[in-house]
Amino acid sequence: MVSAILYQLTRNLSVKEIKEKGFDQYFVDHTTGIYPQAASGVPFSAGTIASTGDVFADLNEDLAAEQKARLSYDNILRLVDDPDVRDAIKFLRAREIVHYQRFGEAKQSIWNGLRSLFF
Repeated sequence: MVSAILYQLTRNLSVKEIKEKGFDQYFVDHTTGIYPQAASGVPFSAGTIASTGDVFADLNEDLAAEQKARLSYDNILRLVDDPDVRDAIKFLRAREIVHYQRFGEAKQSIWNGLRSLFF
C-alpha cells in the first residue's frame, strides 16, 4: 500500500525533480515502479518473516510486527502533510492497531484453553 502511494506521488516527476528530491538512485533501478523496501533501502525478504511453530512465540512475533508497522505509520504521519497520503496512512495505522488487538485476543484465548487442560 505504501509502495503504491509512493508510485502515485512519483510517477509524473521530471528528471530535475527526481534529482532534486534524492530519488535518482531508486529511479535508476526501478523507475517509479513499486519495489518493496525499507526506508533504509533494504529490500523486502521473506527471510524476515519469523515462524517457529510454537503458537506463543509466533503470536508474540506477530504482536511485535504490528507495533513496528504502527510505528512506521506514525513516523510517516510526522513527515507527510498531503491529506490524501495521510488519510491512507491513517487507515493502515488503524488496521495495525486492530490486528494487534486480535493477536492479543488469540493469545489469551489459547492460553485460557491450555490452562484449563493442564491446571
